[in-house]
Amino acid sequence: METRIKFTKKALETLPIPPPDGRVTYYDTETNGFNLRITGTGTKSFSVHRRIKGGRPERITLGKFPALPLEEARKKALEVLSELAQGHSVAVQIRHQKGDDITLGKVFSDYLEARKNLKPSTIANMRAAINATFSDWLEKPVTRITPAMVEQRHKERGQKSEARANLAMRYLRALLNFAQVKYAHDGISILPSNPVKKLSETRAWYRVERRQTILKAHELAPWFKAVLALPRPHVRDYLLFVLLTGLRKEEALGLKWEHVDIGNRTITILDPKNHQDHILPLSDYLQELLNQRKAESSSEYIFSDANGRCITNFHYAHASIEKASGISFCIHDLRRTFATVAESLDIPAYALKRLLNHANNSDVTAGYIVATPERLREPMQKITDYLLKAGRLRETAKVIDIFQRRAEGGTTE
Repeated sequence: METRIKFTKKALETLPIPPPDGRVTYYDTETNGFNLRITGTGTKSFSVHRRIKGGRPERITLGKFPALPLEEARKKALEVLSELAQGHSVAVQIRHQKGDDITLGKVFSDYLEARKNLKPSTIANMRAAINATFSDWLEKPVTRITPAMVEQRHKERGQKSEARANLAMRYLRALLNFAQVKYAHDGISILPSNPVKKLSETRAWYRVERRQTILKAHELAPWFKAVLALPRPHVRDYLLFVLLTGLRKEEALGLKWEHVDIGNRTITILDPKNHQDHILPLSDYLQELLNQRKAESSSEYIFSDANGRCITNFHYAHASIEKASGISFCIHDLRRTFATVAESLDIPAYALKRLLNHANNSDVTAGYIVATPERLREPMQKITDYLLKAGRLRETAKVIDIFQRRAEGGTTE
């Protein structure tokens, strides 16, 4: 039910305050669409609520009474009502006026400050993608970034790398979603919609096939031989460790000796990608590798050189291995190889999920299964045995090319 009164200074001052969790709106009898809302805290705010000519209703907050005097509020209300009567969206005008100081660079800075749990590697990747793709937009108000601009920039970036173009736009989408909420004024966002939505609406996202490269069984022997010949022991041991654990690149690089439990033959990866601490059993080979490294190390990090310096790049190692073995690979290929070997050896699906530390958010059953390090020890050893046999570091059993058998529809039994 509408409560209509004649707005006067005295009448507005004596209006009752609603209950703490309530609010009431009064409508002026003299200026149609001019309102005063009172909340349970006693705050009184002038506003205009009227339909745009040929459009939808808009509610525009004018200011608080008595800081904004009645006559000045009425004058502002008449101006807003005139704009609405002409079919002009006042909300959009206000949105742009208030958004002119909100640049993409500011949004990025505020986003990083608000997202306190972002990993340093995530921040670094995000910063690199934003600077590479949107460096000339950082001083631009986000209200001036249009769907057409997004579409054109995505196309331009895609000519160099479709995958990087998609990644940059996903980061931009996250920033602008954040801006829509962060910089809303009186219920009005500075961004009516996220311009990156244009890529979904026009199905313009590039279809980037997921990389599927692995080290095949016949490639393992020359790869092992080339890795073992590397002159830098910490790089050599790091690559072997990643292949035999399936860890992600940064997870292994960040390991410290305090994360190793020699007695229990386990290693703990703190706060990995899915934010769940990951405890892995060590196979016999990994145990020996770490024992030797510990005897020769004085650094807190496992994979550091004699001077305590951690690995910063792998260019030399890659070039040396490729030259000696003829095999091209990236470090994430080692994780894929670990997973492929595990699956082909019929390691149970839930055990494999735990070994790779994949999240179980969509798998209710997996959430009830507690896979302790001891339960994972046998699968881990089985994977190590296969890889070492295929790499000709162990000669105790015949190695079947599991990759070929899978392609032919066979089994590994």
